[in-house]
Amino acid sequence: MKNDNNKLRVHSIESLGTYDGPGIRMVVFLQGCNFACAYCANADTIPTKGGKETDIEELLQLSRSQRPFFGTIGGVTVSGGEPLLQAKSLIELFKKLKAEKFNTCIDTNGSVFTDDVKELMEYTDLVLLDIKHIDEEQHIKLTEKRNEKSLQFADYLKEIDKPIWLRYVLVPGWTDNPDHLHQLGERLKEHTNIEKLEIQPYHSLGVHKYEHLDKEYRLKDVTENTPEQLEKAKEIFSQYFKQVIIN
Repeated sequence: MKNDNNKLRVHSIESLGTYDGPGIRMVVFLQGCNFACAYCANADTIPTKGGKETDIEELLQLSRSQRPFFGTIGGVTVSGGEPLLQAKSLIELFKKLKAEKFNTCIDTNGSVFTDDVKELMEYTDLVLLDIKHIDEEQHIKLTEKRNEKSLQFADYLKEIDKPIWLRYVLVPGWTDNPDHLHQLGERLKEHTNIEKLEIQPYHSLGVHKYEHLDKEYRLKDVTENTPEQLEKAKEIFSQYFKQVIIN
């Protein structure tokens, strides 16, 4: 990836987003991810090559043009892929967004934890932290990477009192073991900066992208959650977090 701090490698941009932070938001999806989640709905964002090299000024202009829709709590969310892979350039974007009083949000798996990421947090209002699995062995099976950095990042956000919306994808047979849900709750229950936990139901809407990329979809035999499975997970997580919702 070209090292130009005034550019970001962008996969796509969504206007009027309502699921990626407070209010109505412009959501910028960056290209490239260091995880290979078995259930990834955007497998085309995983390769670091691809996407469109986009000037930060262009993203600022888009943000300004959509500002009338943001109201008092909306703003700009950067997602991926894994946005923290491009943290150095994001610092430049978020500095300028904050100078113009935009609300800023990062949607991340938390596994990139560098000095650039720490500086970026100074200009970030909210982190959507997607914890894939609390058990390291299961995390590797699911993402092909360890979960140590993600948990360290969560601890750092607690240390600096940065607001978090925790996200957890509930995959039947993979991430819904009640013991593991309790372990996650125990691990993070003292993180008072976690404002809520969002349970993301499993879906297979991105399967066609795997066919297009000529890649195997590893969860083809997994069915969607039943309402009972979702409610059970909500009941467990509600023992540890002040607000739990099912998206």
